[in-house]
Amino acid sequence: MNLVQLYNQGDALSQSVTLLLLLMSVASWVVILWKAWLLRRASADIRRGIAAFWQGASVTAVLSSLKAFDRETLVLPMVNAIKMGAIGTLASAGDRPQQLTRVLRDALHGVLARLQYGQVLLATVGSTAPFVGLLGTVWGIYRALIGIADAGQVSIDKISGPVGEALIMTAAGLAVAIPAVLAYNVMGRVIGRLEAELEGFALDLRELALSPGFSAD
Repeated sequence: MNLVQLYNQGDALSQSVTLLLLLMSVASWVVILWKAWLLRRASADIRRGIAAFWQGASVTAVLSSLKAFDRETLVLPMVNAIKMGAIGTLASAGDRPQQLTRVLRDALHGVLARLQYGQVLLATVGSTAPFVGLLGTVWGIYRALIGIADAGQVSIDKISGPVGEALIMTAAGLAVAIPAVLAYNVMGRVIGRLEAELEGFALDLRELALSPGFSAD
């Protein structure tokens, strides 16, 4: 008996659980592949972008060349933040250090939000998929017991299908959850490393902008 036959012989609940696990698996793998590509580019962009900034002659001069290195626009928002200013608004209130801290913090949070996008989905799939599979397992065993009760006697043909379906549901839940959990942990470490690099760069930008004689032009 193949998987298609097991799916066809299931009832509405077991088929719904199967489709939900399939949807969770597809969604998590799409995020995993996309984020692996994004984080690989981001690691290179941040390293090259920061190096290109410190090798530039001025902020204005480095902005044009930085676009070629910062493909994912992770460094540029913070560089632009030290050039931007608000005149006649509450954003311009306070002294220069406070303004720089605010704009750099906002730029950093925006970049980190992009890097962390999809992590919630991976965490949700990793934590809930085993329980969704367990629901299918419990329901399959319940159907097997109902089949025995209706038949009045234990027979292999009455219990083999539901029990086999139940065991497959358990394995399916784990198969969906394990890649999501592993990807969440590995990518979380990469994001943490990139976050530390960006926070250090933001601090360096703040000190640079506050240094005597600095010009954002």
